[in-house]
Amino acid sequence: MTETWLPLIAGLVLLVAGGELLVRGAVQAAERIGISPLVIGLTLVGFGTSMPELVTSVQAGLNGSPGIAYGNVVGSNIANILLIAGVSALITPVIVARSALRRDAAVMLGVAIAFAAIAPFLPMGRIMGLVFLAVLVGYILFVIRQERGSSDHGAIHDKSAALAGADPTIAPPHSRRGLVVPLLIAVAGLALVVGGGSLLVNGAVALARGFGVSETVIGLTIVAIGTSMPELVTSVIAALKRQGDVAFGNVVGSNIYNILGIGGTTALIAPSFVPEEIAGFDAPVMVGVSLLLVIFAATGLRIARREGAVLLAGYGAYVWLIWP
Repeated sequence: MTETWLPLIAGLVLLVAGGELLVRGAVQAAERIGISPLVIGLTLVGFGTSMPELVTSVQAGLNGSPGIAYGNVVGSNIANILLIAGVSALITPVIVARSALRRDAAVMLGVAIAFAAIAPFLPMGRIMGLVFLAVLVGYILFVIRQERGSSDHGAIHDKSAALAGADPTIAPPHSRRGLVVPLLIAVAGLALVVGGGSLLVNGAVALARGFGVSETVIGLTIVAIGTSMPELVTSVIAALKRQGDVAFGNVVGSNIYNILGIGGTTALIAPSFVPEEIAGFDAPVMVGVSLLLVIFAATGLRIARREGAVLLAGYGAYVWLIWP
């Protein structure tokens, strides 16, 4: 049994450590080139913090394990809302910025509904992947245009702010020294993420076979929680610092990236069908909990501790339902 768990745990550790190094190096390199902090936050940091999910889903897709690939995407979104937002709200009530609710939470709900509507009927092929990625690029460009020169920031800005709060080295270095060291850090981080993703997928498949549990359930739970660790850590740190608005934006921004960026890239590189059990049950659950989060956020522009407890209990019930 140790041989089964060891690759899984080692893969998770490498994913988290590699993702942090990748973001740190890429951000420092971009700042030294002179790219604006807003663009860096919306692109490099947004993609960088989602890199564990991305690499894991792509490698699972290439390995012929769509249950892990799309279980990771859908399961991460469910965990982000029920587990991460729930824990954050229990620590301190989560404050919701109007811009994050009106624009970003609406986009999160919209892409969740679109994915759930498409999954049972259409294959996640390369054309669908291109469409998802094109929507993500369009959304990011729209956000950059809206937020440039504005103090009213939305979810993806808060996603990068959460990371900066968790890791002070992400802050601007106020220097334009050479690019070699930041690029080496980024490359080392990318290598760790790729190696960790491979270990995690192999460990998850072995674990599923060892316990007689479907790969889809492992993808929806253990893999999804593991790859969501960066979001969990950054949201909890934001909550401990009483930055509840950052915690909300981190969850919403991550969910948008998961479906459009990770789902789109996985479909582009490793086309496949979304497994029936995910399309029939888990994707509608993702839509339901996304709607619940929007409703909680819209009532008084905050998610209170009592609502956080409801979210957390909901995650316990969800895992109990799907685990055989």
